[in-house]
Amino acid sequence: MTKFLTIIGAAVCLSLAAPAAAQERGAVRHDFDATQVQGDARILVFRPRIKVGEQSTGGSFEPRADWTELARDNLGSAIESYQQQFGSRLIEAPEAFGADARLVEDYMTLFGTVSESIINYQFFVGNRLETKKADNRNDVFDWTLGPGVADLPGAQDADYALFINTEDHYGSTGRKVLQVFAAMGGVSVTSGLHAGYAALVELKTGNIVWVNADRQMGGDVREIDGAQRRVEQLFDDFPLVAPVTASE
Repeated sequence: MTKFLTIIGAAVCLSLAAPAAAQERGAVRHDFDATQVQGDARILVFRPRIKVGEQSTGGSFEPRADWTELARDNLGSAIESYQQQFGSRLIEAPEAFGADARLVEDYMTLFGTVSESIINYQFFVGNRLETKKADNRNDVFDWTLGPGVADLPGAQDADYALFINTEDHYGSTGRKVLQVFAAMGGVSVTSGLHAGYAALVELKTGNIVWVNADRQMGGDVREIDGAQRRVEQLFDDFPLVAPVTASE
């Protein structure tokens, strides 16, 4: 019983420290005009980074290979189907080995870190970075992965790169029980995490010209319908979707 109360106490501290839900989910770089590149853009598509697992009673992540494989198949099919709406030429990133593979992995990790920073310091009004405050007042979105993205394999044949990260933690039975007991004590404890990040990056500069980032996305990626819902949310307001023409 003492151990269980200790876990609840830890959960109380975490809930008090956690920020409220994001006020925004997507943004477009202030100086990016999609109409100038629509139809001519070449987009290098990297294999999404997908992590799926269980959230333990204490909140730690325990990866599940079977769930991750299901999500990879479901999301892959949903993304491939959705990309048919893009008004651009899609280029599949070449399979990378050795140093190239490490470079891709490094940039996928950097993308995840920058996405978290965008959520924390651009989308949350109370957490604005000092260096971003003036920009935020002027509705300026200015984030970058750096010019080194031009060295990624396949970058020489494209104008933009598409990065996608998803991470899902499904609450274990113990976590859900903790949530119930915590609620009885007036404490809010979350069960599960469903984060999704997608971005279009200009390969010449490394600038993020569009991003969609949220820690509370919908859709159970282990299910076909859920993966389709997640992809629709990931590409909400994607700037290079082909315009719909009126039928005659």
